Amino acid sequence: MRKIRITQQVVCSIVFILFSLLTKAQSYNISGSIKTSDGKPAAQVNIQLKEIKKSTVSTEDGSYTIQNIQPGNYTLIASFVGLQTIQQKISVTPIQKTFDFTLVENQNELKEVLIISARNSNEKAVSIGKLPIKPMDLPQSVVTIDKDVLERQQNLRLSEVLANTTGIYVMGTTGGGQEELAGRGYSYSSSNTFKNGARFNNSTMPEISALEKVEVLKGSAAILFGNVAAGGVINLVTKKPRFENGGSISFRAGSNSFYKPSIDIYGPLNSSKKIAYRVNTSYENSKSFRDVVKAERFYINPSFLFKLGNRTEILLEGDFLKDNRTSDFGSGAINYEIADIPRSRFLGAGWSYLHAEQRSVSVTTTHRINDKWQIRNLTSYQKYSNDLYGTSRPNASGQFVKTDGTWARGLQRSGNEEKYAITQFDLTGNFNTGKIAHTLLIGADADKYITDSRAYAYSNPAIGNKNIYDTINIFDLDKYQQRTDIPTITPTTLTHTPTTRYGVYIQDLISVTSKIKLLAGIRYSVQESNGAYIDSVTSHGRTSIDNISNNAFSPRVGIVYQPTKTVSLFTSYSNSFDLNSGTDIYLNPLAPSFINQYEAGVKTELFSKVLAANVTVYKILNSNLAQTALLDANGNANNNNKIKELAGEVESKGLEIDVTTKPIYGVQIIAGYSYNQTKYVKSNTYMKGSKLRYNPEHTANLSLYYTFSNRTVLKGFNMGITSYYVGKRVAGRSTRINVVNDTYKLFSIPDYVQVDASAGYSFEKISLRLKLSNLFNQLSYYIHDDNSVNPIAPRQASATFSFRL
Repeated sequence: MRKIRITQQVVCSIVFILFSLLTKAQSYNISGSIKTSDGKPAAQVNIQLKEIKKSTVSTEDGSYTIQNIQPGNYTLIASFVGLQTIQQKISVTPIQKTFDFTLVENQNELKEVLIISARNSNEKAVSIGKLPIKPMDLPQSVVTIDKDVLERQQNLRLSEVLANTTGIYVMGTTGGGQEELAGRGYSYSSSNTFKNGARFNNSTMPEISALEKVEVLKGSAAILFGNVAAGGVINLVTKKPRFENGGSISFRAGSNSFYKPSIDIYGPLNSSKKIAYRVNTSYENSKSFRDVVKAERFYINPSFLFKLGNRTEILLEGDFLKDNRTSDFGSGAINYEIADIPRSRFLGAGWSYLHAEQRSVSVTTTHRINDKWQIRNLTSYQKYSNDLYGTSRPNASGQFVKTDGTWARGLQRSGNEEKYAITQFDLTGNFNTGKIAHTLLIGADADKYITDSRAYAYSNPAIGNKNIYDTINIFDLDKYQQRTDIPTITPTTLTHTPTTRYGVYIQDLISVTSKIKLLAGIRYSVQESNGAYIDSVTSHGRTSIDNISNNAFSPRVGIVYQPTKTVSLFTSYSNSFDLNSGTDIYLNPLAPSFINQYEAGVKTELFSKVLAANVTVYKILNSNLAQTALLDANGNANNNNKIKELAGEVESKGLEIDVTTKPIYGVQIIAGYSYNQTKYVKSNTYMKGSKLRYNPEHTANLSLYYTFSNRTVLKGFNMGITSYYVGKRVAGRSTRINVVNDTYKLFSIPDYVQVDASAGYSFEKISLRLKLSNLFNQLSYYIHDDNSVNPIAPRQASATFSFRL
């Protein structure tokens, strides 16, 4: 492993510069809270300092902050449609920096509210970006989906939430217990999924009832998080404690005996308002449109906020999910064609199960050094485990579904336990060098995975110890007698894999002028896997796995040009890396694959920021893709799949268009379109130009939501539709160019448009929402290889009753 060597003089210089910057604080952050006349927090209120045109919007708890204000006298304007506008003279001094206000109803308001105060998509900074950068200043595509969208669309799964995000799609639902998400041709695996800023195992469908918002940072995020895929990262942000009492109780019921009660309560723990809490919990029980299949989930998310003085706060968050369901691998393809069987038909053993349990705890400490500088630490621990046992997926282990539908079912079982810990420190601040403004991030992180994977083997002594449980016919389940017993199956191996990662990074947003901004930075990462082994349960022997150590630099640079305050043109380059298993032809550990990404686009805010319209183009090139080597070092045919070479090249390129509006005349719109093409440009294994599987070339989304005016007889009613188009994809197995008469081939998955309709009514503290999903009963599939073909859900109905505490 290469070490970073910094001389004593450089260290002293850095310390001196930081000290100078920290001690030269000549401006301040002013803050406060806004309440309505009934004492409740006023969210989305516009706050502006008239003389310098600086503004912000109050958050959900009514608080606001305006940064970098020089001492002096100002006129503060607080406005919200339907409430009286406040204009008040304030004096900002080193002592006085907090200003609270109460807004009252405006008796002279207009008969019809044209636009209510809200933020468009280009005004919502993402916390996953670590720096407080406005999307208009960021040379990268970002999306934030707020809780208002989650609630009015009555989303149940993360895939439904992300249907509002251009270019994000489901690749597969292998086993029925997870949603394999992807974007720009790359999977959003557990390494690319975060919860409150810490990596989060998404092998089980995340619970979204406790989410405040979902953030998507598209493109490379390697500079911030190290080894993440090039498509982007997702951050799930849970609801936070609040210093006023409140909450809600809800009950949802729907098709297939579905029911789900949920509770959300929050408030202060003491009269001094130094400690606040929040608890979200839910229970879910359902059958399925699939015969036999059922599921049960329990979730709880407690959190506590401790305010230690005016500058320091500690957020403690817990998370627990237990998910038990029937394992369902769908049907298999027959000769690379989807089998024509009823959508509801379940082909596994009725006792097949998938049990998963996930728990985590995190502590986030934030300390404001002064009005310009802040240091933040996130420390988190997570434990995830699952146990899968049931009939194997169709076409697995050589047991293919025959043309007449006959299938000899085998058994499969696996168990995994993953322990994950991370700590990261981020120092952020603002300073000037002359007339050039800087927003700086300096950080370091370290994390560790310990994964234990159990493998099992089943052999049936009645048929020569083959892995065959019984035989069925997928077209006629009554043709053969199915077994119902649960055989004892013995473990064979335990694979222990520890992985440790370290990283240091620096990034600076440089405002060269008011119109030109430069974002530049670099990260150095080290990843090691030492002490891995495989234990044989049967022979009681242990095989050590070679130690692996890799390091990589991840640079990033982007330029933003803003000809006006409502238009941003940007271009950027970033680099990420992907670690490879196996060895090269000389039996040395295989080097990482480096992935280059180029992105350009325009972000606009039109019609007084009512509408945001963004266009992004990108190109991702992995020119060092690891593939099985054809020959070994001696020029002989390679019969060892562990010997690989960086001989492949994959190109992903595309276009994304996003359009969102603030509510206007009661109507709000979220719309988008994406084009993506991901294919092999060079390969020693697959045909040049062949597409990577599961990735649609075209996706589109359109959501319309309408709220009736408070001055009509339909006051309290709202309605909306959410539509999502997924284009054709390919599944199966890519044709190999080095295999004579290769039987592998790809086959097409049909495109589809899913439309969901919702309606709701609210009166005082009570609300009722109705939803019809897949309104037109469209049929398509999620497919893995050719052996897990799962149909999408048909038309289903649900209703949710809520009471605000």
